[in-house]
Amino acid sequence: MNLPLTVPPRAAHQSFLYSPIQTDLDKLEAHVAIMGLPFGSAYDARAISNDQIHAPDAVRSVTDRVCRSLERYDYDVGGPIYDGRALKVVDVGNVPADFNDLRSHYARAEQAIRKILAKGALPITIGGDHGITTPVLRGFADEGPITIVHVDAHLDWRDNVNGVRDGLSSPIRRASEMPHVKDIFQIGMRAQGSARPEEVAAAAAYGSHIVPAFQVHDEGIDSVLAMIPDGGRYYLTIDADGLDPTVMPAVEGPAPGGLTFHQVRKLIHGLVRKGRVVGMDIVEITPSIDVNMISCITAGRLIVNLIGAAVRADYFDVPRV
Repeated sequence: MNLPLTVPPRAAHQSFLYSPIQTDLDKLEAHVAIMGLPFGSAYDARAISNDQIHAPDAVRSVTDRVCRSLERYDYDVGGPIYDGRALKVVDVGNVPADFNDLRSHYARAEQAIRKILAKGALPITIGGDHGITTPVLRGFADEGPITIVHVDAHLDWRDNVNGVRDGLSSPIRRASEMPHVKDIFQIGMRAQGSARPEEVAAAAAYGSHIVPAFQVHDEGIDSVLAMIPDGGRYYLTIDADGLDPTVMPAVEGPAPGGLTFHQVRKLIHGLVRKGRVVGMDIVEITPSIDVNMISCITAGRLIVNLIGAAVRADYFDVPRV
């Protein structure tokens, strides 16, 4: 083999799935928009800049392990990810934070989601901690009724922590207060989080459908899908610690007995077949403690499964090329 004397160095991928970067959302032309939302709403000064802010770029950086090449056969989705169609997947970059105004990025995130939806694109957001789901869901205010499907080890129903009402322990409580949210299904609960008995009672009083992880293992993910009404508009929010730490080790709250990759993949495909997944986020990856980048790769593969399933369910009017 005749090799050149030198070759270009391998640089980290700047976008997810080799997609073009488009940060001017007024000019967005896309079927799918990947957005990073690194910053949440901190409970104390130490958490303003935590390691989870690096997760969006860390997931992007493993694109070549998530997808070696777009034209190759992908067994998760039954062929090339885009199914030979002219699908436009665009990476819109990260929502920035202003450290002179530590709440302004939530307003920017909501506005960004509204613009993405107005352009007819499917938004997929990479966090950041779970607080980021709140501004994203606010951006869906004109898109209801929406069913929330929440994968997590924890209930996330605190009204506030240290006076902060839109932090990582509260997104599902905040979602329950949004008039465009119709139903909530919470899947994978186990061990302990911030929820006290009063939060569990509040979730039950609302009518949240809570499915502990061990119920999923005993009864199967098909039983969970059967609980969710057909024909809905589903927003899927995945906390990385909802999966078992054997496949998602890079989390701050690992607990044994989590959902498997297969179960969450099957949940995604099942939701796509049942109705329409209108958005997705994946949050709470802590890249500095990842093992061989498997958490970031797993997150990327879940996103790939949503895109590949949505294409095959004809979510987008996209011709073959």
